Amino acid sequence: MAEMKNTNSTGQAMMRMMSGIAVLVVLTALLYFAAPDSFYLWAKAIHILAVISWMAGMLYLPRLLVYHADAEKGSVQSETFKVMERRLLRGIINPAMIVTWVFGLWLAWKGFGFQGGWLHAKIGAVLLLSAMHGYLAGGVRKFAEDRNEKPARHWRMVNEIPTLLMIAIVILVVVKPF
Repeated sequence: MAEMKNTNSTGQAMMRMMSGIAVLVVLTALLYFAAPDSFYLWAKAIHILAVISWMAGMLYLPRLLVYHADAEKGSVQSETFKVMERRLLRGIINPAMIVTWVFGLWLAWKGFGFQGGWLHAKIGAVLLLSAMHGYLAGGVRKFAEDRNEKPARHWRMVNEIPTLLMIAIVILVVVKPF
């Protein structure tokens, strides 16, 4: 019964996520056609909002995994962490990453024609952040199956990687050192 409730809850969360993305796509299209001259600035604003959401999740999820690693398998605490991790990943981090990439690539093309060493380095750093995203998603999957073998210390160290990548990305975008 509890598993069925989780499945239903997950299905509802997926529907909300997909509905949110659909609304964003429709509003973006309307904005593009209604105000094409100012769309670049709107796209940049949407991109920044998505980055903030993605980074918030990427900084919080490893912290949840630190606490989860210390929880006893099968405990109420462990099951609560599973729900929190799944909802954070599917409801916030995944959609935010998708929106970040879509608008980021469009901005790189429209604003810079994919030119500039700083832009190539930034895209490389974002690729690493996306790989980190995949690693964390794998961790969430292992925790959900009670198969995590990594200690809390591992997840504490992993928690620093998104921060370092974020610092590099911000410096590349603002300073454009090359």
